[in-house]
Amino acid sequence: MDFVKDLFVLLHLVGMAAIVGGWIAVARAPKVIPPILWGARAQVLTGLILVGLLEATDETVNNAKIGVKLVVALAVAACAEIGNARQKRDEANPMLVNAAGGLALLNTAIAVLW
Repeated sequence: MDFVKDLFVLLHLVGMAAIVGGWIAVARAPKVIPPILWGARAQVLTGLILVGLLEATDETVNNAKIGVKLVVALAVAACAEIGNARQKRDEANPMLVNAAGGLALLNTAIAVLW
């Protein structure tokens, strides 16, 4: 069970790295690129799986922290998805990319500092 949990932690971190790295890569001309979009999706999915794995064991889960992180992760995913849809219609909004990157950093800070 530890291997499975560690694997999903790794995938969760890769999702975060994809969002933040993609955001830094497009800093001069902000636009949603596939790593940001897929990283946001991966963050939500792997986060939910990790909480489920923790609930299945005897480990205690800080539900307040998980709730805050879920709301922030959904906001990141929403910014990425909306930004991607607007780009396809030639209505790009750089603020959505910056919001996704900033919120991903906020979610990382919540994970580490809370």
